[in-house]
This record gives sequence, structure tokens and C-alpha cells, in this order.
Amino acid sequence: MNRGTLLLFAVAVLIGLPLIVVALSLLNPQWDTLQHLWQTVIPEYIGHSVILLFAVGTGVTLLGVSTAWCISQYDFPGWRWLSWALLLPLAMPAYITAYTYTSLLDYAGPVQGVIRDIFSVNIGEYWFPQIRSLNGAIFVLCIVLYPYVYLITRSAFMQQSTTAFESAKTLGASSLRSFWKVALPLARPAIATGVTLALMETLADYGTMEYFGVTVFTTGIFRTWYGIGDAQGALQLSALLLVFVIILIMVERYSRRRARFYQQRSATKPPQRRPLSGWRAALASLVCWLPVVLGFVIPATQLLLWSVQKSEIWQQSEFWMLTFNTLWLGLLAALITVTLALWLAYGRRRHPTRPLRAAISLAGMGYAIPGIVIAVGLLSPLAWLDNQIIAISEWVFDFNPGLLFSGTVIALLFAYSVRFLSVSLQTVNSGLEQITPQMDDTARTLGASGKRILWRVHLPLLRSPLLAALILVLVDVMKELPATLVLRPFDFNTLAVRAFEMASDERLADAGPPALMIVAVGLIPVIMLSRALRSKTLKAGE
Repeated sequence: MNRGTLLLFAVAVLIGLPLIVVALSLLNPQWDTLQHLWQTVIPEYIGHSVILLFAVGTGVTLLGVSTAWCISQYDFPGWRWLSWALLLPLAMPAYITAYTYTSLLDYAGPVQGVIRDIFSVNIGEYWFPQIRSLNGAIFVLCIVLYPYVYLITRSAFMQQSTTAFESAKTLGASSLRSFWKVALPLARPAIATGVTLALMETLADYGTMEYFGVTVFTTGIFRTWYGIGDAQGALQLSALLLVFVIILIMVERYSRRRARFYQQRSATKPPQRRPLSGWRAALASLVCWLPVVLGFVIPATQLLLWSVQKSEIWQQSEFWMLTFNTLWLGLLAALITVTLALWLAYGRRRHPTRPLRAAISLAGMGYAIPGIVIAVGLLSPLAWLDNQIIAISEWVFDFNPGLLFSGTVIALLFAYSVRFLSVSLQTVNSGLEQITPQMDDTARTLGASGKRILWRVHLPLLRSPLLAALILVLVDVMKELPATLVLRPFDFNTLAVRAFEMASDERLADAGPPALMIVAVGLIPVIMLSRALRSKTLKAGE
């Protein structure tokens, strides 16, 4: 390796440092801590996590596959609008959706109030499902995360050839039997990929679980670290959660390999949309409208009502300071992350050695790892570094500089870079793949160096992917809650933290304006994705 490649390798390993710290804790288990955790909380964490994975996986599969099939195969009133409206719940963080449904469905909410008024009953005289429960968390995660399955499965259904369906019909198969025997097996790798992504988000969720009182690994890590002050116990729990995530990553990689195998052998004739009328059209509309209404329309309406009710918050300087903190932190994190992604992706393109590819793959795993795990894995090395700097400074200068990394914005930016590097790395890689290697070779024959090729050839062609990566990272940073809660400096808040604090204090209406601001910014990538899907639909001649 030359110096440039060694530097790239070192930076990639540094970005993967939190994951390495957590993984290495498995090699040095603290048996007393583990025994105590196994006897007290781990069985409950595992039980709740397994129930969540099974229930949410089933729910997002039913919602995502049914909507994807209706949109890709049938012509019914509103299907064009619904084709992109089904993506809107992606803009709504799960913990914000949890706040809105708690306000609506809790005992003091309007739904139970109407029931008591109509039937003249009091508390204890009727049954109503508890929203702040494990079942409530399953409901919220299903209506928020199903777009992962819908998006990928819809693309798979659109790529399927009509030849297989026509063959099935000639053999006497009905439309329903053709779906079960032909379409569903062909789309199974895509469905598995979408479900895996949704389950990763389920394991990473903290805000919803904490607010609903559901004990899982993310809430347990936070309580062990802050409530008990047991750093080693938090690290051990993070390692166990990492095992869950690695299993899901392996499933996703396997399903993606199968998806590529299918796409290389699929015919190119697109499916013909079948018109629906009567009760069939009404049923298709209901299937597609229901998740949009539950996952976006109802929560967004509640946020708007809260924002109007608490209109004075929009006039407070503190709220705009929170917005400013969130935006500048998100923009700075986005610039750092996209710059790192561009450097690493271009370095791998120029020096595709096996060690460098492995290091960059490690650095790109952060998006699949819960933010709380990254935060815990980052605190230990940063605390060690701060202690070494303090010791050296006191020995040489007789001066204590204090904490320079732990509990500072630097720690937050580091965690965001680890967490969201994969988002920008994949976006930049997709842009670089559109640039033929012959352009690099031609530039080298004209005497251009690697830096000049990047500056004069690649950057002008990568403007759109880089802008998309900046927006995606900005939105993800604005929504990120657990890593920000753990690593933020003292008396430093963001919109996500403020919304969480207000909801934790049962001041749900006060959480409306910051939550609405997060959702409004989160709509930007959803709109971009919707426009891309619409252009693909038009090109396909639908």
C-alpha cells in the first residue's frame, strides 16, 4: 500500500471504531455483569425483541406486498396519486407517530371521550386497547416502516414479465393462484430485503419503545448507562444487540444476491395494468388508502392541530435557536459525511485492494447499527483519549484542558458520520458507477493527477448524487434521537430531543411544533424519491 491507500484504510477503520469496540467486548465478557443481566433483564429484552421482529415483519409484509401488488398490477381510481403517497410515512419518525396516536387513543384522548359520551360509561366500565404497550408499538412501527417493503417489492413486481402470468393462465390458473404461485415466489428476495430493512429499524428504535414503556435492548442500554451508571453492562447489552443486527445483515446480503440472480434472468416485457371496477376497485383503493391515512394523514393532522394550538411557540426565540442548532449540526454532519464518502469511494475506485475494500465495508455498516450502540461504542475510546490528553497536559503544562471530545459536538459529529456514512457512500458509489473508467484513463494520458481527475472530471458529474446524499444525511441527522441523547453537550438540544422531552413530560401539544418541523424537512427526500418513481413510471409507458 502507498501512503494514500494507508491513509484511506486508517480513516475507514477509525470510522468503524465504535463497532470494533462493541464487537471486542464479546471477546472479553464480564461474567458477573452478564450473569446479573441474564437473571434480571436479558430474557425480557430478548422476548420482546423476538415478538416485535415477528409481528412487525408480518405486518409490514402484509401492508407492503398488498399495496405494491395493487399499484403495480391494477388500474383503479387514484392509483397514480397513491403510488407515491404510499411513501409519505417515511417522513414520519416512529416516535413522533407514537406521540400523535397516544394523544388520540389514550384515556384522555378524543376517541375514548366520544365512546364514553355515546355509551354513557366511565373508566373501568368498558374495554379499549392500550396504545402505550407492546401491541401499540407494533402498530406504530408497522404503519411507519411498511414503505421499505412497498418500495422494493413494487419495483420487483414491475420488473416481472407477463410471459409467466400468461403461461399460468393458459394452464387454467386464476389471478389469485397466479399471484401465489408465480408473482410472490419471484418477488420473495425483494420482499425479504424490504422486511430486513424494516426489522433493522425496529431493533434500532428507542423513542417509541421508551415512550410506550416497552423494555427492549435500546431502552435497556440507555437505562443501564444513565440510570445505573454501569458502562460495562451497557457495552455488553450493545454487543448482544449487535449480534441480532449482524444476523439481519447476513439475511439481507443473502436475499440481495438472490435478487441479482433473478434480475439477470427475468424477461423484459412489463406487466399490463388490469382495470378494476365496482367492489374490486373499492377494495383496492381501501387497501392502499388505509396505510397512507394511518401512517401519515392522521399523525400529520394531529401535528398541525398542536402547532396551531401552540402557535406562540413559533414566535419564541428558543424554538428558532433549536431549529438553528438542528440545521447547522445536520448540515455540518452532512458535509463531513459526504466528503468522507466521496474520498473513500474514489479511493476504492483507484485502489481496489482487498484490505481497503474490507475496511470501507466495515465503515459502511453504521446505518444498520442502532444509534445507541454506536454512541456506547464511541464513549469508551473518546473517554480514554480525553484522559490521556488531560494527563499529558497536566504533566507538561500543569494545565487541565477538560473534556475535548466526550460530551462535545465533536463526539456527535463523529457518531453521525459513523451512523450515516453508508447512506452517502451508496449514493456516491451509484454516481461513480455511471462514470466509465475510460474517462479516467483518458485524463491520465493527458497528464492529469488523481486529485485533478476528481476535481475536473468526477465532481461535475457527481453534483446530483452529492446533493441527494447531503439532503438524505441532513434529514437523518434531524430525526436521530438515541445517539443525540447520549452524546450531546450539556444544555444543547435539537428538535428531536425537544420533542422527546416534551412528550416524556406529557406535554404532547408542546411537542407539536418541533415534530412538525422534523416531518416537513423529512418530506424533501420523499418528494425526490416520488419524482424519481413517477419518471420511471412514465418511461415505462404506464
